Amino acid sequence: MIRTLRLFGSRFILALLLVGLAAASSAQEHSGRPGGPRRAEQGQQGGPARPNQGVPGVLSLLPADSVTQHSIATPTGKLDYTATAGTFSLFDQSGERSAAVFYTAYVVNSAVPANRPVTFVFNGGPGAASAYLHLGLVGPRIAEFGLGGHDGSSVRLVDNPDTWLAFTDLVLIDPVGTGWSRPAKRDGGPAFWGVAADAESLAKVIALYVAKNSRVSSPKFILGESYGGFRAAKVARALQNQQGISVGGILMVSPLLESALQFGRDRFALGAALQLPSLAAAELEREGAFSKQALAEAEHFALTDYLTALAGPPLQGDAAQKFYARVAAMTGLPQEVVARHRGFIGDSYVKNLRRGEQKIVSHYDATFAADDPNPEAPDARGPDPILNGLAHSYGSAFVAYARDELGFKTDMTYNLLDSDISRKWKWGSSRSQPGVGEDLRVLFALTPSFRLMIAHGYSDMVTPFAASRYVLDHLPQADGEGRAELELYRGGHMFYLDPASRQAFTADARTMYASP
Repeated sequence: MIRTLRLFGSRFILALLLVGLAAASSAQEHSGRPGGPRRAEQGQQGGPARPNQGVPGVLSLLPADSVTQHSIATPTGKLDYTATAGTFSLFDQSGERSAAVFYTAYVVNSAVPANRPVTFVFNGGPGAASAYLHLGLVGPRIAEFGLGGHDGSSVRLVDNPDTWLAFTDLVLIDPVGTGWSRPAKRDGGPAFWGVAADAESLAKVIALYVAKNSRVSSPKFILGESYGGFRAAKVARALQNQQGISVGGILMVSPLLESALQFGRDRFALGAALQLPSLAAAELEREGAFSKQALAEAEHFALTDYLTALAGPPLQGDAAQKFYARVAAMTGLPQEVVARHRGFIGDSYVKNLRRGEQKIVSHYDATFAADDPNPEAPDARGPDPILNGLAHSYGSAFVAYARDELGFKTDMTYNLLDSDISRKWKWGSSRSQPGVGEDLRVLFALTPSFRLMIAHGYSDMVTPFAASRYVLDHLPQADGEGRAELELYRGGHMFYLDPASRQAFTADARTMYASP
């Protein structure tokens, strides 16, 4: 859900998502638990036991695939499953190895695996590894943080009774440059760091997994968070066009869909209007007055009076003060701050909402604030309280989990979030802003069974839910009932940090897999 994204020179904070060092004991305590891992053979894909021995460069640090057996208790009964932590090799047109892509697969030990759905999962960034969704939402093990879920210095892994393994097998993939996925050559990363090349490489990895594990008949789904939602649509199209594989559905967590609606919210009226409902939701939450009716009223105001006022000439006199007062009451900001920015709130919100308390608000959840490390600065500076203060701990937790429970042992650094990838990302033509609206239109048109579920936290400032609603409202009406859904939950960009929201989304997602 979850990253720093640059577009046309603008710095855009997006996920979902760092390598801090939590106590190793908290990640190791379950290595000998009942029903824990039992080592199986190395090299499930049939390669040698040490496939990278003698390989020059960083790829020599990658071990052979590790296959282990596990079990977990879920509300519907005990699940026995096989976990594979390993890599797939990619090759260029000359037949030379160009990259190794790390993945983790979980397959329930059923009589006919081909009848089970399989979901391919990745985060966003660009530059984020899949550990966020892995240990935060779908995997059989989940990270729990200290101080009521707000302290990343204390993290431990526990069984996830709401794991998606109850209704789908899982393959979590780290794009090249993230996690333990690396280009073969030191300077080979940029060849993968762009919208098209990224989608093509991930589509190839998915095709390799499907072929080598006899999953061609399995219903196939994609789950992506933040930029990963954007990526999911691009990968689905690449699978259709280049690999001959059609996916039955996409699930998106806090996605970026159309960059034109995300950037310039401090200057362009529509982007500002689509952010306002998220700020209103956060204020309703703080006041204990949250209701769907109150949020609907805020959305109506945002796309009527608020949008009209921002799109027209600056208001004057009493009309201006009345308007600014209404926006201030709706968001919780001081009226003078709203007036100073003529109603365009943007990033001024995170610094000014609780400035008097020397607190700074997270872009990732407008209801969450922490001590401001730079209270004397006029604008927001420094790290984000959630992304940098909490979510970093997913990195160390996953390294310990992979080593101690999955048997994947390497001295290579696990890149949870690489900002260098974001800086070097190639977005395509400079004459058009990137988006996936056209991709979604084609997916709905060419695959009659295709379904889309978009999930957002109410108080996410990074990818506001109203922007996704706008995109869905402007897609052509697809044949079939309810093929596109927008689901909203308490919380922010990584709303699954809240156990109740995580459980609710999992229950909603399950219905998508049960649909014909």
